[in-house]
Amino acid sequence: MIWTDRLSLFSPLDLAALALLIGSWLWIGWRIENPRPDRPSVSVLMADFRRDWMKQMVTRQPRIFDAQLISNLRQGTTFFASASMIAIGGGLALMGNTDQLAGVANDLTQSKVPAFVWEVKLLTALLFLSNAFLKHVWAHRLFGYCSVLMAAVPNDPEAELSFPRAAQAAELSITAARSFNRGMRSTYFALAALAWLAGSVPLMAASLLTLAVLYRREFTSQSRNILLQIPADTAK
Repeated sequence: MIWTDRLSLFSPLDLAALALLIGSWLWIGWRIENPRPDRPSVSVLMADFRRDWMKQMVTRQPRIFDAQLISNLRQGTTFFASASMIAIGGGLALMGNTDQLAGVANDLTQSKVPAFVWEVKLLTALLFLSNAFLKHVWAHRLFGYCSVLMAAVPNDPEAELSFPRAAQAAELSITAARSFNRGMRSTYFALAALAWLAGSVPLMAASLLTLAVLYRREFTSQSRNILLQIPADTAK
C-alpha cells in the first residue's frame, strides 16, 4: 500500500519518460554491439584494429610503444572511474539533505511535490553512474590482464605461441574496450536522467538527444568514415 501510494506521486508521463530513458539506453547499447553486417559501428570497426595492433606487436622491437598505449588506456579508465565515484558521492550527499533538494527542485519546476519524488529522480541518475563506475573499474582490470598477456607474447615471431597469445591479448583488449564504452554510455544517460528534475518532457527530450548523439558518433560520424577508408596501396 505504501509503495502504491508513492507510485501515485508520479504521473503516467513520468513513467513513460523513465521507460524511454531506460529503453534508449538498452537499445543503443544493443545496436552498437550488434550492428548490421553492412553497417558496422565504430566500436566494431575498432575491434578489428585492436586485433591488427596485437599482430603488429609480435614483430615490433622494442615494445615500448605498445606498453605506453596500454598504459594510456588504463589511465583513461582510472579517470572516469574516479569521476564517477566523485559524482556518486556528491549525489548521495545531496540526497542526505532532502529539504534543500526539495527546495531547489521546487524553485526549478514551480511545483510543490514531496521530497521522495526528487530523491527517486536523483537516484535514477545515481544508478546509471554506479553502473558506469563498475564498468570502468572492470575495464581497468581487463586492460591490466591484457598487459600481462602482451608481456607473455614471445619476442620471436617464429615461436609457436607468439600469434595465439597475441590474439588472446587482442580479445581481452576488445572486451575491456566494450566495458569502457558501456560505462561511457551509462555516464551519458546519467546526465540525461538529471533532466527529470525539470520534468518529464525535459527527460524525454534529453533521452532522445542522448540517443541521437550516440547513434551519430557510432554510425554517421566523420571518424567512422575515416576508419572505413581503404589505404591506397591495399586497394589496388
